[in-house]
Amino acid sequence: MLKNISPIISPELLKILMEMGHSDEIVIGDGNFPAASIAQRLVRLDGHGVPEVLDAVLKLMPLDTYVDAPVALMDNNGDGDRPAVWDKYEEIVKANEGDKNFELMERFAFYDRARKAYAVIATGETADILTGRISASKKSIASRTTP
Repeated sequence: MLKNISPIISPELLKILMEMGHSDEIVIGDGNFPAASIAQRLVRLDGHGVPEVLDAVLKLMPLDTYVDAPVALMDNNGDGDRPAVWDKYEEIVKANEGDKNFELMERFAFYDRARKAYAVIATGETADILTGRISASKKSIASRTTP
């Protein structure tokens, strides 16, 4: 067991986060996201929800500061209702990385982007099924520590 690393972060996920480079993306999907058919690298965290996984990942992974929106959400079919879970995602990102812009993406555009992601995390999230999908772009640690 390592200190200061959430037990949600599996050894496989920790390795993937370490391998990720500048602007690589990771997707955190709910239980209905087609993770297995989309992922280049799949990490299963079935016993956890998207918000808790997002928080654990952002404790270790800095977001990219060279893009306008380092976080993307899959649109809820444009019905105009903003899912409450999106507020939770914003709170988690702000607590870990400060104010960041979020990009809202059409469902199939999000799927296409997810296919290019470095990795996909499949959670067991069942709430807000159509909206529990988030993508984050990594900033290089070396860039963060460079004066």
